[in-house]
Amino acid sequence: MPESSPEEAAQPGTAPGHRRSSRDQRRALIGTGIGNALEWYDWHVYGIFAPFFAKQFFNPDNELSAVLATLAIFAVGFGMRPIGAFVFGRLADRKGRRLAMVISIGLGSAGSLAIGLAPTYASIGAAASLVLLLARLTQGLAHGGELPSSQTYLAETAPPERRGRWTSAIYVSGACGMVIATMLGVGLAALYGTEGLEAWGWRVPFILGGLFGIYALFLRRRLTETHAFEEEHTSHSTAPQRPSVLRGIWQNRAAAGRVIGLTAGFTVTYQAWTVAAPTYAISVTKLDSTAVLLAEVVALLIFIAVLPLCGSLSDRIGRRPNVLIFGLGMAVLAYPLLLLARSGGVWQLGLAMTIALLFIAMIASVAPAVFAELFPTHVRTTGTGVPYAIAVALFGGTTPYLQTWLASHNAQGYFTAYNIALLLVSALVILTSPETRAKPLE
Repeated sequence: MPESSPEEAAQPGTAPGHRRSSRDQRRALIGTGIGNALEWYDWHVYGIFAPFFAKQFFNPDNELSAVLATLAIFAVGFGMRPIGAFVFGRLADRKGRRLAMVISIGLGSAGSLAIGLAPTYASIGAAASLVLLLARLTQGLAHGGELPSSQTYLAETAPPERRGRWTSAIYVSGACGMVIATMLGVGLAALYGTEGLEAWGWRVPFILGGLFGIYALFLRRRLTETHAFEEEHTSHSTAPQRPSVLRGIWQNRAAAGRVIGLTAGFTVTYQAWTVAAPTYAISVTKLDSTAVLLAEVVALLIFIAVLPLCGSLSDRIGRRPNVLIFGLGMAVLAYPLLLLARSGGVWQLGLAMTIALLFIAMIASVAPAVFAELFPTHVRTTGTGVPYAIAVALFGGTTPYLQTWLASHNAQGYFTAYNIALLLVSALVILTSPETRAKPLE
């Protein structure tokens, strides 16, 4: 996580003359970080443990069918994200970033607890599948508002000249959540084995996620609102009519289109290498689950280490070079990395994931800053969140299912071609976008 010296802490935040104490800065980083980590933890826990709990919610007679059905609900949960982005984005743009962050983390925690305590297919039949679906829809709604609210809050809190480094904390915390989820998988697999995980061990990470979410809720209640929101809210409080959120999105439709274009290649690549690849290795190729999860932990730790460096680089040379390195680099390496990952060993899979995540770090470190810099304050959360959630639902949420299904039919190359096409779209979008480094958030 980025740290600030006393001199940096006294520098302007998002408006001339506004000063934020070191204590407030630390609270902002911790408050946004722990909630964002839990969102990523929730989604990653689902992806990691899907092979173990699939038969608990669906007919256990067909293992592959149960896994595919579980991944389909993973995608359906993503489908709620655009609705959540609009609901919580509108709340954040009207009532404040902090309130939206508090409610979203509370709702997401409830969904996690519901999965951890849900009855199984053996006890209530198909109704178990319905419970899983409803819990994932609840989490999708909450998490649709979590990321845009927290990244907007952090972008508006950060000093303009350090915004890239600061907002890289969004993915640092998210990746930390993934590491915790993965280590839980490793520990539980080593302690109880596959049979223990399938019987009841899969419940532990969901229950823990719900409990930590309740703790994060109380932390976020202590945060102060951003100066950018307070200033904008005050300036419009005496106006005859506040600007419409929907009208604001329409007026900034070019920026919304850029968010979708940049997110498409990013989310598919990220989901492919952090969720779908380990799931496929465990459930289809039958590699040792503990070894696969440890390989992912190593890749994620390297990812966490380089994120702030990539964010700082964008503060020096601009956001566009970072995105271009990601899009063009991954397009060139897509097929070689696929061949490396499918060559049969755990270490080859781990190396492929590490290389992919090094390139992903280039865009992950700057995406929150770029998105915030594209929109004005009164529509920043909604304008960022809705198109981002649409892109994630259409492209990211379907990735684990699509990749697993194509791979089971020996057609993985088609998925890679699809990924490359989206990467080139993202590169084209950033080439036609303005440079926004250190732009004042007004």
